Amino acid sequence: MSTRKTLTGGRALLGEKAEASEGAVDIVIDGQVISEVRPAGAADPEGEVVDCRGLLLTPGLINGHHHSHEHYYKGRKDNMPLELWMNYVRPLKPIDYTPRQIYLRTMVGALEALRTGTTTLCDDFNVSPRIRPDHVEAAFQAYEDAGIRALLGITLFDRPFFRAVPYVEEEFPAELLESLDATRSYTGDELLAFATGLAKSRHPKENRVGYIAAPSAPQRCTEDFLLAVRRMADDYDLPLMIHVQETRMQVVTGQLWHGSTMVEYLHRIGFMKPNTQFIHCIWLNPRELRLIADSGVSIQHNPTSNLKVGSGLLPLRAVLDAGINVSLGSDGCGSIENVDMQLVLTTAALLQKLRGDYTAWTGAAEAFRAGTLGGAKALGREGELGAIAPGHLADITGYRLDGLAFTPLNDALNQLVYSATRADLALSLIDGEVVIRDGAFTRVNEAALLDEIREAHAEIEPQIAQSEKDVEALLAPYERIYRRCQHQPVAPDTYPARFPY
Repeated sequence: MSTRKTLTGGRALLGEKAEASEGAVDIVIDGQVISEVRPAGAADPEGEVVDCRGLLLTPGLINGHHHSHEHYYKGRKDNMPLELWMNYVRPLKPIDYTPRQIYLRTMVGALEALRTGTTTLCDDFNVSPRIRPDHVEAAFQAYEDAGIRALLGITLFDRPFFRAVPYVEEEFPAELLESLDATRSYTGDELLAFATGLAKSRHPKENRVGYIAAPSAPQRCTEDFLLAVRRMADDYDLPLMIHVQETRMQVVTGQLWHGSTMVEYLHRIGFMKPNTQFIHCIWLNPRELRLIADSGVSIQHNPTSNLKVGSGLLPLRAVLDAGINVSLGSDGCGSIENVDMQLVLTTAALLQKLRGDYTAWTGAAEAFRAGTLGGAKALGREGELGAIAPGHLADITGYRLDGLAFTPLNDALNQLVYSATRADLALSLIDGEVVIRDGAFTRVNEAALLDEIREAHAEIEPQIAQSEKDVEALLAPYERIYRRCQHQPVAPDTYPARFPY
């Protein structure tokens, strides 16, 4: 059986600049890799023919960050800042999920990601407060079955979430703190041993569905544990993602605990290296931009999630001008309700027009580059992902040109970023395999899965509701801590991330 195929007759965004082809092209794929791009009809098609007439072919989007463990929480909360909201999606006691419920929870995100142009998805998967290897394997299997390229990282931290904020001893009632501290969780050594096993068996260079190192955040990890995870990632040549300075409160936490911001702290302990994504990283000053640029760390921009929980506006133009690579992500369904990278593209391109003179605005080209090549660089996959070009992996999407988004057609890239939606997506290939054809999944039965996901949610929802009630006891002390941190100053040259009242 031939492993070659030819995508025939489509328009395309080609090369690292995503330049629109002058006319229709044929794209020859040899196994998993693009071998040639040539004018349509210049030679006979090779192998299987995929008719792409009437489509705009684009490199698949790279969603650098989401949380599959939040999918059953979709739509449950609104108008809450991160530090108050996030407790709801991290239960104090384990919810009794079956492996199948984990599989379905993961699958719903994979399906939406594919439907919105994503071909690579990074999942920061929380297994707290206990390690369940069968749950982790169920998540891996969902991505395998969907056909998406995925990197799954179990959330690594050795400091409980309620201990990851300042003033805990002062603001939490002693009885509550004692009961929380008594909860048995895994140790850092146990977590690291489990993660190292995944690094050995699921390396992303050797597996379409692989492992990524995912220490949660510097405030949720001891210094020794952070450096142990860093060494593991270096030893196994793994990409790494970590939440850093997502909110003003996290900057204040760094100042109170370390006498510096978290970025400065991570620099000081030698944590910052290439193939590392600082997730969110909104609250920044010029000195931190220099540190990040010099280290080769990427900033992972999640504009829709940042808006939903009110975390703030990344100074994207300053970040890019500093020479920092930027990738894009959706974040979790508890905070933003979707895994829609088309929406992320649009928001990333539009949001920065609120900052500075129009001559310095960022737009469609910068957003699309961040969502493709920026994601590839952040994961250490430059030259492999993020472009339609010979030698790159054949992760390609196709959008209908006969719909409203592209009619009339003036600038394919602008219209892809500002107008296209999941309704326009007709085709998706990953590793050269067609996983969506004529708008339908080729590997899975979408309708049957959605029915089963609804049934699974109905079964588990009472436990979710109870876990949310359990969290209510934490809200008052968290609220007091949040307010205290709001009154702590940050460096005066920090780029403004929120509008004043």
